[in-house]
Amino acid sequence: MKKHILPLFILASILLTSCQKDEDNPFLITATQVGKLNKEIKINQLDSLYQEDSLVKQVSGPMQLRATDEIQVFEKGGDPLLTLEPLQEFDSTSTIGYIRVLDPRFKTKAGLNSQSTFKDIVENYKISRIENTISSAVVFLDEINAYISIDKKELPSSLRYDTDAKIRSSQIPDDAKIKYFMIYWD
Repeated sequence: MKKHILPLFILASILLTSCQKDEDNPFLITATQVGKLNKEIKINQLDSLYQEDSLVKQVSGPMQLRATDEIQVFEKGGDPLLTLEPLQEFDSTSTIGYIRVLDPRFKTKAGLNSQSTFKDIVENYKISRIENTISSAVVFLDEINAYISIDKKELPSSLRYDTDAKIRSSQIPDDAKIKYFMIYWD
């Protein structure tokens, strides 16, 4: 009996430490986490969370065409990391609604990042749906609360100018690059 306990103990220890490493990874993307951020973080907590980095708040007023309260996160050296938007506009007590992933160090467990290709998406995730917009094919990955925009310039010419056409994953080239990598939380 004692012979069976030791291997189980070792396996449990390995699993616990691997889970702990994922939580500590400052660049891991999951359905509920993007690096230091999680679904529960409020906008007014960002200053303390990113003490070492720089936050730039893009607040525009009613005189501009598009009101926004985006927050850009820059690394100490000035490199952009993320762009955040609150779930409730202009509410500092709101949680984060949308995250645009800019830095390729932010990755999912399967390695998907802002510099991945469509092939990386297809090989690692189930595509929930694809929407056709004016300038992009938007690929939804519900299992990680993400959507990926692929510029229509990457698509066959027959799909570039027709917003009514249904885009299938088989029509998107494997080497199509990601234009926007977005995480959404509600």
